[in-house]
Amino acid sequence: MDSYRRYKRTGWLAAAILLVIGAFILSLFLGKYPLGLADLLAGDTQAGKVFFTLRLPRTIMAVAGGFGLGAAGWVYQMVFRNPLAAPDVVGVSSGASAGAAAAILFLSAAPALVTAGAFIGGLLAVLLALGLSALAPGKGHGTIVLAGVAVHSLAQTVLMFLKLAADPEKELASIEYWIMGSLNAVTLTKIGVPLLVCAAGLVVLFLLYRQIQILSVEEGEARLLGVSVGRMRLLVLLAATLVVTAVVSVTGLISFVGLLAPHTARLLIRENGKTALWLGGLVGSILLCGADMLARSVAAAELPVSIFTSLLGAPFLIYLMMRRGGWE
Repeated sequence: MDSYRRYKRTGWLAAAILLVIGAFILSLFLGKYPLGLADLLAGDTQAGKVFFTLRLPRTIMAVAGGFGLGAAGWVYQMVFRNPLAAPDVVGVSSGASAGAAAAILFLSAAPALVTAGAFIGGLLAVLLALGLSALAPGKGHGTIVLAGVAVHSLAQTVLMFLKLAADPEKELASIEYWIMGSLNAVTLTKIGVPLLVCAAGLVVLFLLYRQIQILSVEEGEARLLGVSVGRMRLLVLLAATLVVTAVVSVTGLISFVGLLAPHTARLLIRENGKTALWLGGLVGSILLCGADMLARSVAAAELPVSIFTSLLGAPFLIYLMMRRGGWE
């Protein structure tokens, strides 16, 4: 049985890696502008500009961002012991939305400023949620969830006021487009720092995966196993939030990836270990990269990525639940 499970884990990981590689290569050459390997090898100037300026950074962000969202979703679901846990549990997505909207309204719609505003907004939201939970008498999972819900509501209220103050013909359209999520404006200059932050957060999460598993049990049991529950939970949630915020600060809000990817990993291999963390990240890469390819190819104008992550994600999750009897 152990050998079977090991082969099963290895098989799914290998299949996911091959799918990520295939999606990465296909994404480089798929789009409105016809681009072929022969053009690049021949030194075509226009083809080279499209490849290095548009396709390559966009594809790198889709694969890396999807992996980060999938891995962070696994962490949220483990720490909160909640199958519906997602970045909004601690208000990070709504905080990033409010930060991006504030940057568009009060600074400019320059991509670098919007990225910085979203990053700061998401980080402030999770710090506020964790601060509120620390001040409350209880220190359990429910306290953090309630604090996150409160921060999410506050950020949404701020976002509504910012929308009301925005110019309907210019600023409001930019805010709405950012909220819907898109990789259309991704460039090499925009992804450097966010990818470094995302990578740093992922390294911390993978190094602490045993502690994350311990956090998924009752707090009394976790303390008996030698884990400082409060400090470890803070560190893990901050690392996961840095990953999510780094991604959405560039892409805008991407729905469903952080919820679906870890569920898919668990349903495929029937466990919650380190393999599930890796597989959840890889499924996230496949989902976001596939959705981005559809967003730029199925219509004359580019569509928001979140439309396709939801269209791909919801039926797939239902299929897995019906076939395998739900999550564990």
